Amino acid sequence: MGRARTKSSKVKILGASSAAANDAKSGPSVSALLEKAQELIVQCDYELAERFVRRVLEREPRNAEAREMLGVAQLEQGELEAAKSTFQSLLPPNTTAPPTPPPSAHLYLAQLSDDDPHIALQHYQAAVDILVAQLKGKDRASDPAALTDDETEMRRNVVRALIGMVEIWMDPQYELCDDPTAEHTCENLLNTALQVDPGNAEALQTLASVRLSQQRPDDAKACLEQAWTAWKDLDLDDPRLPLIPTRLALVKLFLELELYTPALLVLQGVMASDDQEVEAWYLEGWCFFLMAEEAREKGEPLDGLAWEELARDARDCLETCQMLHVNEEYPDAPLLNHAKELIEKLEALGIHQSPPGEDEEDGEDWEDADGSDEDEDVEMS
Repeated sequence: MGRARTKSSKVKILGASSAAANDAKSGPSVSALLEKAQELIVQCDYELAERFVRRVLEREPRNAEAREMLGVAQLEQGELEAAKSTFQSLLPPNTTAPPTPPPSAHLYLAQLSDDDPHIALQHYQAAVDILVAQLKGKDRASDPAALTDDETEMRRNVVRALIGMVEIWMDPQYELCDDPTAEHTCENLLNTALQVDPGNAEALQTLASVRLSQQRPDDAKACLEQAWTAWKDLDLDDPRLPLIPTRLALVKLFLELELYTPALLVLQGVMASDDQEVEAWYLEGWCFFLMAEEAREKGEPLDGLAWEELARDARDCLETCQMLHVNEEYPDAPLLNHAKELIEKLEALGIHQSPPGEDEEDGEDWEDADGSDEDEDVEMS
């Protein structure tokens, strides 16, 4: 039942408290300081954000929103133990915990509990319980258009927490993946996720991963088709479009199922949003490499391209990946090692690096060859 665990994406800071304006002589109001700290967090200036947060805490040591922001700033600066302590201060039995603990504190603590999956599961479940309680009385799932932005975000956070639990159960580094109840537990968690937020792309992708672990590729394809169909025609600036990590996770599943065309189309959209995304270049190179292998083995073109053309595209993508990995000091060392390994294999096959400027022109070959674009339907079989 074990499958690789993906990092779950960070959860949006929940809750916002308003503070009365202080006398002008006392400086900026608490609300103004918190607003500035949030702005700095969005800008990834965590050190300066922490300074603003500490100014709030000097005035209001029990301010829950400020403490949560402090935990985020500490987490992003690599101060993991300090962040853990800060988030724990927001939860019972700590005497400074607010009456209603913020679910985000549990979500962050779940992510900080990699060394103990049972504690992580407890935090995820606690977050789900709080969020579900907050959603009670607001249940209008039959009319998604009637949901407020806050309710929509709460549902997504419930799903992310449930997916986090599934990933723990499926992670081969934990003994839970060998538990006889693991499969049934994952099924129940994902069913709950899809009841909370029907059609949620992340939940469907995770369900597809479970189906692959169960050796049910056709069911996995059906899940992925449903997940992709829900957003593949959205504009790049549409807020309903899944985050880039979610789309890259979809690409990996497509590649595992040898669905190369939809994989390339999803990557096309990712690169249109961010052409410096290291993992996207790696996955595109890996996709073209797999296509080249298949075309070479069969002795016939694939999608109208000979294996040498596909291999050259693979080489160009992987060289770009390698360059960006070094320039950006990208932390994923195994990804770089695999890219280098693939480049060595291509070199051994006589596929050399393209001269400067030539790879951009050649990169259009795949799209021109089959005339496909993201607005057309793609056969997923």
